[in-house]
Amino acid sequence: MTNKVDPDVPFDVPPLPPIQSVESLDVLKKLAPAARSLSALDQVSRLLPNQYLLANLIPILESQSSSQIENIVTTTDELFKYVDDTAGASGSVKEILRYKKALFIGLDTITGDNARPLTANTAIEVCASLTGVKGGVRKVSGTNLKNARTGEVIYTPPVGEGVINHKLANWDKYLHNNDVDPLIAMAVLHYQFEAIHPFLDGNGRTGRIMNILFLVEKDLLSKPVLYLSKFILENKDEYYAKLRAVTQDGDWEAWVSFMLDAVKVTSQWTIEKVNAVVSLQADTVAYVKKVMPQEYSHELIDALFQNPYIRVKNVLESNIVKSRQTGMKYLRALVEAGVLKEMAHGKEVLFIHERLLFLMTHDVNDYEGFLDL
Repeated sequence: MTNKVDPDVPFDVPPLPPIQSVESLDVLKKLAPAARSLSALDQVSRLLPNQYLLANLIPILESQSSSQIENIVTTTDELFKYVDDTAGASGSVKEILRYKKALFIGLDTITGDNARPLTANTAIEVCASLTGVKGGVRKVSGTNLKNARTGEVIYTPPVGEGVINHKLANWDKYLHNNDVDPLIAMAVLHYQFEAIHPFLDGNGRTGRIMNILFLVEKDLLSKPVLYLSKFILENKDEYYAKLRAVTQDGDWEAWVSFMLDAVKVTSQWTIEKVNAVVSLQADTVAYVKKVMPQEYSHELIDALFQNPYIRVKNVLESNIVKSRQTGMKYLRALVEAGVLKEMAHGKEVLFIHERLLFLMTHDVNDYEGFLDL
């Protein structure tokens, strides 16, 4: 069935649930391996002795890739360098780091002391944090999506504050009242959110944050550690083509299948990444115990694995030492031992954990030989 949607006319997004089946045999065949891979990732995240390995590092990578999908680009290296202090950072770096902040603001709304269910209002809060603009849903017409190369309009979302709020209310209802597997529901919800396109800016990034929050709320993830945007960025043209195919042809099967593939592949990738970092941490513990027995502490090693760029204040905040002078002594001892590298950064000194930085910026196949201490 083809809807022959005119891209220049505001699309009246059909309400959920979809008329077409979203649980075809092919979809269900992809669901099982995706669910197993995600469950394995969650088990890895729950058993980690150092929770910062995932809770701090992976969201930075997710922030970068999700933003790059929207052509907001910087290097992973720059993001890690400025994650603790954005003074002197470029506009792109600051914008991407707001993604991580928005992710954790959203996470706090569903897991914090005053936790409440995930709703469209959560998306509004997330988007406000992400963009720095508290405008709520679109109130004026004129929004459309264009081909970045040709400038041709490819989609016009619904128009009118009342219309958008009505469609978000339906999205809200499906969020907590559907009869499909949560991974399938996530894919359906993501299409619907992007089709409604409720905000003037930040829709794609907000929608991808909502994916992660939905999986946390459904207890499929204990932490926001699924690097879903990696797969989407690597398959960006297919991502947008399959979104459009739902609009034009009601092709839910291809879209849901794509998102299930994304869950499976990125879960497996993240598990490999975490295992490599855990192995590096174990090697670092053994090495530091051997060459720096007096300075070694469990807390010191943990501090080295929270961020590839370490400041003296990170050591002080970990309560490893009592003074800045002692903290600097420990870090420079690690430089002498070959664990860290020192560099000037404006008026301060940064200590680079090059092996951790390499792990976070390269694929597993590139690791051999570089990580030896």
